[in-house]
Amino acid sequence: MTKRVILVLEDGSVYEGYAFGAEASAYGEVVFNTSMMGYQEMLTDPSYAGQIVVPTYPLIGNYGINEQDFESNKIQVRGFVVREECYQPNHYLSTKTLHEYLAEGGIPGISGVDTRAITRKLRSFGVMIGMITGDKTPQQALEELKRLPDYGSIDFARQVTTEAAYEWEPELAEEAKQPLCKIVVVDCGLKYTILRMMCSHGCRVTAVPCTMSAEDILDLKPDGIILSPGPGNPEVLDYIVDTVKKLVGKKPIMGICMGNQLIARAFGAKTFKLKFGHRGANHPVRDLSDGRIHITAQNHGYATDPDSLKGGLEVTHINLNDGTVEGLRHRELPIFSIQYHSEASPGPLDSAYLFEQFLEMVREGK
Repeated sequence: MTKRVILVLEDGSVYEGYAFGAEASAYGEVVFNTSMMGYQEMLTDPSYAGQIVVPTYPLIGNYGINEQDFESNKIQVRGFVVREECYQPNHYLSTKTLHEYLAEGGIPGISGVDTRAITRKLRSFGVMIGMITGDKTPQQALEELKRLPDYGSIDFARQVTTEAAYEWEPELAEEAKQPLCKIVVVDCGLKYTILRMMCSHGCRVTAVPCTMSAEDILDLKPDGIILSPGPGNPEVLDYIVDTVKKLVGKKPIMGICMGNQLIARAFGAKTFKLKFGHRGANHPVRDLSDGRIHITAQNHGYATDPDSLKGGLEVTHINLNDGTVEGLRHRELPIFSIQYHSEASPGPLDSAYLFEQFLEMVREGK
């Protein structure tokens, strides 16, 4: 663990540290996450596709990697930047170290850097493209970064979605003689915990590609539809927006994170890029219906423009840090959405009740 590597940001900033994980170079949009734990869930969250993640918590890897906390079938981040990497994790479920897990996945990491300084820079100047490299000079890395495509122009949802529809844990669903309902989850970059939680409520759950047509989704005869979280810019996902438009009014719909933005766009609203996004497990959100404050888990870099809302949508939740939209509902149709992660993982379970709210809407629809 003595090989020196650097993290180079597009503004020319250079941070030197030690390599761990895979011996490789990687580039991506550099973002920070304020969670104090949950690095395994971060690494496997598809919403981080195309990004290099910087946890603000200084010690990472102290409880290793286990077989229970994966949120997808592979590491989704392009690189990992930590203050201190733990070489000897201690947890009864641990099967490998963070270094071993990253190395197996071909993902480079850099440790020994001042992650708080990186975070302050991103908060001040906004997220930027960066590169982790051990075989390029800072100038060479900077020249290469200038030639890369803009993060917001890439369709990451198509890259991370499932290739074919599948039923989640069908053996569990079969044990329930009469599932409460059948839910189809449109996979724009979903986390497994969404499927786990819906199954725990007695539902039969099927995940489908984000490229599946509305007609094919409805042919599955769902009682309700969930639009999942996902990475990237919702403005480049017109094909999914068109699908959502055709599903509106056919079945009850719940949108989560990217799903919130897709519903907004389907009704004619606009979205915009946040300066440094919301990523972490400690974001306060106010429910406008009763004034309650929920501490939420979030991972997104774009938000809905409230002044552009149309077609019967109204704001239901707002972020108390910056006032951005955190939830929507339709005044007449069985449709609602949230910008944060009701499934947490990692994070507080303040918002798990929203799945029950969705299922109540589904039962009313049946």
